Amino acid sequence: MYYHMYVNSGYLFQSRVPFQEKKMALRILSAGTYQLFTWPKLPTWRPKGRIDWQLIYISAGEGHFILDGREVTVPAGNMILYQPKQEQHYYFLGKDRAQYWFVHFSGRSVRNILKHYGIPLDGYVLHTGISYAYEELFRRMRDELAECPCCYEEALTFQFRELLILMHRRMHEDSVKISGFIQNEIDLARAYFRDHYNEDISIEQYAASRNMSTSWFGKSFTAAVGESPKKYILDLRIRNAQYLLETTDGTVSEIARIVGYENPMYFSRVFRKAKGLSPVNYRKVHRDGKG
Repeated sequence: MYYHMYVNSGYLFQSRVPFQEKKMALRILSAGTYQLFTWPKLPTWRPKGRIDWQLIYISAGEGHFILDGREVTVPAGNMILYQPKQEQHYYFLGKDRAQYWFVHFSGRSVRNILKHYGIPLDGYVLHTGISYAYEELFRRMRDELAECPCCYEEALTFQFRELLILMHRRMHEDSVKISGFIQNEIDLARAYFRDHYNEDISIEQYAASRNMSTSWFGKSFTAAVGESPKKYILDLRIRNAQYLLETTDGTVSEIARIVGYENPMYFSRVFRKAKGLSPVNYRKVHRDGKG
């Protein structure tokens, strides 16, 4: 079945009626996504705004917003922050294959919370870059609201704060200057490397699986992350080896295999080069207090 438009949203108390939270510091009211395929136009116009706050993340295509009487085209990789009672006038077009995520929230401390995480309140458009992590957080908030599991409201506030932290980091990193397509690919690569760091990862095969040349992928990854893919994977292995040496009684051979090295002698050489100590001496210094 082919859809003209995809919609998936969750609402607090299963109610679409917004309200102003005056007792709690922060409360998440709704979250979800809209994606246009062949639906020609999806307009929204609230002349008097809403009584809650709204954050919109454009993950694909672009949106058209009337801001202070002027139409502004906002491409993917940006967020729009509407404060209570601000006029909301915007639309998305099917020809752009637009997708956006949203969250509505309220609370007596919202303004201070946003300021704490460095979210500017003197404008509308936030240049946050494209990140799969944003979508995942919006999706998690939507699912919490839809399914209402134990302690879901508390989980919602943690997820929303995590979103603000990620926004703050991305808005103040050089990586925001990288194109949205490249940044999204780098985010996917980092997630893959974190999940598979202890396997025999071929950078060439990974790049090919994403239809990228090895050289182009390596240069883009290094520009965004500050180190090569090979160094990034090595750091993951060393960090996890450190943790295991400090917190477990596993032998060096066992730990080597856990973090991706079949040859424990080679692992010891790599570890010594990275940390200045052999795995055995590292354990003595950092766990046994010897050295």
